[in-house]
Parts: sequence; structure tokens; C-alpha cells
Amino acid sequence: MSAQKTELTEVEMLQIALNDDERQPCEVWTRVMGYHRPVASFNKGKQGEYAERVCFTEPGERAN
Repeated sequence: MSAQKTELTEVEMLQIALNDDERQPCEVWTRVMGYHRPVASFNKGKQGEYAERVCFTEPGERAN
């Protein structure tokens, strides 16, 4: 048996395009104070804090 190709090449990714009428908004959720909330419901200050977050990997940990 041959393995099926599951990943797209970079050229194939560039060829994929959606028209504006085909797009839909993406709702982003995050964990705050022990529970999950949509970022869109944050006030202006909390949205600013969210935008300033930095992702990092602990030393000795493997990145996903």
C-alpha cells in the first residue's frame, strides 16, 4: 500500500483562496482566571493585554 499525501506543499497552499463572501469570522477563546472566554467579550484594556502576550517554551521542553 502507498501512503496517501496528507500535507499540502507551499505552492498548493498559495493557490488556495477564498472570496470575501466565503469567509466567516473566527472566534478566539482564551483561558482567564480559571475559565474560558471569547476574546471579543474583553474590554479594551484586557484586549490590549491579550495582544501583548508572548508565547515561549520552557528550557528543556520540546516545542509542539
